[in-house]
Amino acid sequence: MNTYLRDKLLQKLETLSDERGYQVLDYVEFLESKYAERQAPTAAGNPLTRFADAVEEKLRAGKVSATTIAETMGLMNRAVGVLNGAAAAGKSVATDFMSATGRVVDAATSAANAAVTPTPPPAANGTTGASGAPGNAASGATGTAAPQSGSGSGGGTNPT
Repeated sequence: MNTYLRDKLLQKLETLSDERGYQVLDYVEFLESKYAERQAPTAAGNPLTRFADAVEEKLRAGKVSATTIAETMGLMNRAVGVLNGAAAAGKSVATDFMSATGRVVDAATSAANAAVTPTPPPAANGTTGASGAPGNAASGATGTAAPQSGSGSGGGTNPT
């Protein structure tokens, strides 16, 4: 159905009472069963919506007034909305819990692997790891610094 026709039908339906709206719905369902070009989308994935639809069908089949059906369905739709919200919140909490659990497991695995992995032994020949040269005080390597020439503790400068 094109957008213009759909909007025009909705505009006309909004002017009708609930009683006439259910008559139109009955007629549309009849036309759908006879002439539908494609399968109507169903709420197969949501059991709450299927339940609400089944209640509406029972009320309509039982010749309950359109006003009572409309009020009942309005209440049921609000209840379905609340339950869907609660289900979404529960799913979000479960997802967050699983994500946090995964991070804890990853951290524990990393810590266990770090504890098992041996560290290389220090060099026994006095060379630095960066240059491979013997220890040098200026490069911050291990070993002792050469004594300063001159007297005093002038920080390495010679006052001559």
